Amino acid sequence: MASTSSFAPPKLADFILTERLGSGTYATVYKAYRKGNSREVVAVKVVAKKTLNKASTENLLTEIEILKTVRHPHIVQLKDFQWDADNIYLILEWCSGGDLSRFIRSRRILPESVARRFLQQIACALQFLHERNISHLDLKPQNILLSGCVLKLADFGFAQYMSPWDEKSVLRGSPLYMAPEMVCRRQYDSRADLWSVGVILYGEDALQIGFSVMRLCFLYQLPPGAKVSKDCRDLLLRLLERNPDARITFAEFFTHPFVDMEHMPSADSMEKAKELVLQAVQKDQEGERSSALSLYCSALEHFVPAIHYETDRQRKEALRQKVKQYVSRAEELKALLASDNKRSFEEARSARDVLRGKEREGLLTLIYFNVCFFMPVYCVFLLVRLLFYYFLVISFFFGAFIHLKTKTLVFFLSQKLPRTQLRAQGVDLTSKILQ
Repeated sequence: MASTSSFAPPKLADFILTERLGSGTYATVYKAYRKGNSREVVAVKVVAKKTLNKASTENLLTEIEILKTVRHPHIVQLKDFQWDADNIYLILEWCSGGDLSRFIRSRRILPESVARRFLQQIACALQFLHERNISHLDLKPQNILLSGCVLKLADFGFAQYMSPWDEKSVLRGSPLYMAPEMVCRRQYDSRADLWSVGVILYGEDALQIGFSVMRLCFLYQLPPGAKVSKDCRDLLLRLLERNPDARITFAEFFTHPFVDMEHMPSADSMEKAKELVLQAVQKDQEGERSSALSLYCSALEHFVPAIHYETDRQRKEALRQKVKQYVSRAEELKALLASDNKRSFEEARSARDVLRGKEREGLLTLIYFNVCFFMPVYCVFLLVRLLFYYFLVISFFFGAFIHLKTKTLVFFLSQKLPRTQLRAQGVDLTSKILQ
């Protein structure tokens, strides 16, 4: 079916192999064209049989089995596979943008918004694989291809079927992107892919991370002056956790606010946006401005990803113009609501002032009533109380005077009469004194 030479690409019955795109330990990848009128462009992965051992043969068979069964917009499609006496050929989907590693090198550092969009696509592919108990185990920028602005996971040579409770100990993947538990040759599971995602997101210094992990001293920190959002920092910290039991789980990763898969560009973005904008228009017509504004904003959160997902230039431009109209209407509603709120605030303040005036009038009325009604009563009470105190004082002084007079007379008479006579006449004397 095909023949090979040391220098020329192998010959394949239905394809013309041209330039070599890259090579590894067991395989070489070529760009190729399908023979005939279609001239379809594909990538052909050529695996030399003589280089295969038992482990690599099992890996190749697993790769073919996985790629035959999966169909996903963010996973490279296996179109066909063939073999001859010397080689095994995997005919794969062509990705014209090269790999993510080259894309990053050409731009040095990606803006957070671009990194987020790429991460959403990686997360979407991983979610699809995770639901089918498939672990890639060799995630790195070189194995992530671009077709336009769409990322696609490639090279499933180390992929394995792994349930959440399955553990492996065979060393797999690229050392710079391996999870610490793999580098240390301990048991590992599907969470190793999450560490690799963290290293890809960190991006700039995978070599330093790899060497630090080997020295068991890696501590995640961002370069000085790096402008990274709070959500991005949190995700990096949780992905690059040495202890797999403390690392972020797949469920937490897929729902993390930085990943935000709800608003990632996809085929569903347009449908979600249309549904929300129809509800917004209906609420707008009914005069429910607040609800309409909220729905317009929610629709725009899906329209923007829909624009990114659209590949046709004319449709993309038409969509942009439509979105501008919705943005304009949302701004109008926002201004109207602000005006209504200001008017409501002024009315509330006016009502508050009226209530305060009423309260002030009520207080003055109460004071006047107290003065007019209770003051005379209080004055009479004070007068009676003063008269009572006056009577007590007069009584006190009168009693003291009588007591003093009695003592004086008794003393005087005791000096003039004998004691016996004084006793005998005591009753009469007392009577006389009292008279």
